[in-house]
Amino acid sequence: MIACFCCSGKPYADCCGQLHNGAKNADSAEALMRSRYSAYVAGLEDYLLTSWHASTRPVKLNLAEDAATNWLGLDVKRACQIDDKHATVEFVARYRVAGRGHRLHEISNFVREDGRWYYVDGEIKR
Repeated sequence: MIACFCCSGKPYADCCGQLHNGAKNADSAEALMRSRYSAYVAGLEDYLLTSWHASTRPVKLNLAEDAATNWLGLDVKRACQIDDKHATVEFVARYRVAGRGHRLHEISNFVREDGRWYYVDGEIKR
């Protein structure tokens, strides 16, 4: 049993793995954000792009160029459901590149369309 990369404490197959393989859709913006973190850890560029809202989605991510990134953990600080179609999630993701530790602190914006959550954009906090 592999623990899920999103630090939920659940097995990967019972957590983000179900979203990554298309068995189910995220039931909340937080679940989508956690699955996107796990997708970065696992290098799942296609999943990241399809879970990104079309209005802000990049053409490609080039995760292979970031292969030296060692993701260390995720801490969800706050998830806020604004209304039926909008939510924000504040998180801190820790990672290491070339032996040096970093942290990404972001407040992400999500939108739900046709029953599916999508990442729109985020504000990096310093």
